[in-house]
Amino acid sequence: MIDILSRAGCFVAIIFLGMILRRIGFFKREDFNLLSKIVIRITLPAAIVTNLSGREFEYSLFVLIAIGFAFGVVLMTAGYFLNHRRGNEDRAFGVLNMSGVNVSNFVLPFAQGFLGPEGVLAVSLFDVGNGVICLGGAYCVADMVKEKQKRFSMMPVLRALGKSVPLVTYVIMFTLCMLHIRLPEPVADLAGIIGSANPFLAMLMLGVGFQIDKSRVPEVLRILVPRYLTGLAFAALCWFLLPVPAVYRQTLVIPFLGPVSSAVPAFTAQLKGDYELSSAINSFSILISVVLIIIALLIIL
Repeated sequence: MIDILSRAGCFVAIIFLGMILRRIGFFKREDFNLLSKIVIRITLPAAIVTNLSGREFEYSLFVLIAIGFAFGVVLMTAGYFLNHRRGNEDRAFGVLNMSGVNVSNFVLPFAQGFLGPEGVLAVSLFDVGNGVICLGGAYCVADMVKEKQKRFSMMPVLRALGKSVPLVTYVIMFTLCMLHIRLPEPVADLAGIIGSANPFLAMLMLGVGFQIDKSRVPEVLRILVPRYLTGLAFAALCWFLLPVPAVYRQTLVIPFLGPVSSAVPAFTAQLKGDYELSSAINSFSILISVVLIIIALLIIL
């Protein structure tokens, strides 16, 4: 227990470090975008390469991809019906801001630090399905809701997903694993050096971008309370019913408690929605998820 709390405390300390460095002027708000690009396009793909290189896994584990996708669909549906008495803009906002989990920048570093290679594999498989939702799928559905479109087109979704470096890296690495192809050792070593920086940079980035507007707490909780209740329900179902080894069932508890995807505020802005409320939801979800995941780790490990 002491070891878990110590490691978790280090993660929280790095988030606070980012907050302090921004407050004293070392970082500016726009630096969040630069750190995000470094994490998403460099250190995170390297971490994925490192953790999946040479891995072998059973095809039955691909059910974790379906679970990640199904969780996103359920959250989008809940976001829609929670706002069914409101206007199309509010329904679209609910669909977008309820959906997706920040696996890449938040959950995966926890998996790296606490759950080992099997945990990283499970989280990575979950994130493939989750990525379809949070990297384009939810935005397209929200846009369709806002504009009252009845026909859904996959092309915008596929174009958005094709631009996601982490998702493309997942696909490439899973393909290599299935073909039993190992990366050259120098490539794997380089990825290991770069990927080891991912937990630190991801947590620092979250601290730099962290912001809370206390006046909007009721609006934030209207989105986050049902979201986390849904996550807890999914976690319980997978823990007791999913027919996979215990280590993977343990790991799946973590992404269900993860924060809202970091891409959601940007997508909300593209929809001309309430970007400030979306940012507040994102920041509050980080705070809540830190607490819930630490409690979950103390229970499952």
